[in-house]
Amino acid sequence: MTLKTTLSDAIKTAMKAKEMEQVKVLRNVQAAIKQIEIDGQSELDDKEVLAILQKQIKQRQESLGIYTANGREDLAQKEQFEIDVISQFLPEQLSDEALSQIVATTITELGAAGMKDMGRVMNAVKDKTAGQADPAVISGLVKKALTA
Repeated sequence: MTLKTTLSDAIKTAMKAKEMEQVKVLRNVQAAIKQIEIDGQSELDDKEVLAILQKQIKQRQESLGIYTANGREDLAQKEQFEIDVISQFLPEQLSDEALSQIVATTITELGAAGMKDMGRVMNAVKDKTAGQADPAVISGLVKKALTA
């Protein structure tokens, strides 16, 4: 079952359960996916849908930080709810230890020697972890490993 199908099924389930806030969040995500498909005139695969989900979560995390810093707990709670709803569709996140191991293995495989190879290593690790790790965390681990 594709990620888009899973998303559609979740919308139907939430509608039947009359969880309208969840339906609203899921429909917004579904609309973002459809908009990108229309703009690109192509059907998105699971990897591309996963990237959109990650982008949606990142946007909400940025908003959450702003709302929290400005004491807007009502809006911060709404953003956190949306993050929780969207996160259901992401694969289980890798631990820092597992991610560090993947980074080390990738650096060895590519023969990376310094910061000049960061782009190659980042792309390879992102491909291997597809949605299982935050790109910012990956970036930090790759920098640390390449400068050590």
